[in-house]
Amino acid sequence: MRNRDIQNTVAVFKREFLAYFNSPVLYVIVVIFLLAATGFPFFFSRILDSEDVSLTERFFVWHPWIYTVLAPAVGMRLWSEEHRLGTIELLLTMPVSPWQAILGKFFAASCVWLIGLTLTFPIVWTVCYLGDPDMGPVISGYIASYLYALACLSVTCAVSAITRSQVVCFIVSVAFCIVIALIGDPGVTQTIVSTTPSWAEGLVRFVSYFSFMDHFYELTKGIFVFRDVLYFLSVIVVTLFITNQALRAKRA
Repeated sequence: MRNRDIQNTVAVFKREFLAYFNSPVLYVIVVIFLLAATGFPFFFSRILDSEDVSLTERFFVWHPWIYTVLAPAVGMRLWSEEHRLGTIELLLTMPVSPWQAILGKFFAASCVWLIGLTLTFPIVWTVCYLGDPDMGPVISGYIASYLYALACLSVTCAVSAITRSQVVCFIVSVAFCIVIALIGDPGVTQTIVSTTPSWAEGLVRFVSYFSFMDHFYELTKGIFVFRDVLYFLSVIVVTLFITNQALRAKRA
């Protein structure tokens, strides 16, 4: 990227990131995320009542379902808000390319989840205090969690560029995230495999491969699998490309 391109992207990033701080969105989303991410392990997974101090099945297991709702809540305003305020035409006629605007907005929203995940450090400290956990799954779990959040966010970004309504964007994005999670959930996959003919098992496994959940669980095992990281990065690139095409169609 040229210096001018970087400057334009950074300018959009600053504008969008400061907009989160100037509204209650950032604070509400981060607080709800922290309450859910740290509350579920204590009240539902009973992390303090078990000798197993692994975070994989007691902490990270809740993250995909939290992101299913909260990631669309963060991303629904990215372009729908521009439509509502009538500023999208002004933004697209400025000397800023759609890609620069997309990357700036996406990076700003990504920082919201970076802040949220960083603030969950007390639960890691608690687990380290209670026992001696393997830090490999903890590190890979955080990477998997962040990639999952960005994938849901990028999907919402694409939907937001297509629709003018934040409510519609939120509902469609949540529905898509739920479907893409369920088709790869081990329990759902096993249930479908057990109730379908043997010849369909391969098809079910193939469809589940495209689920966020399938790749998420692989990364939380403490093994850094480049294939799974590449999958999430590919989802992000493809959905941002769809966002770019939708904005170019509006700009034409």
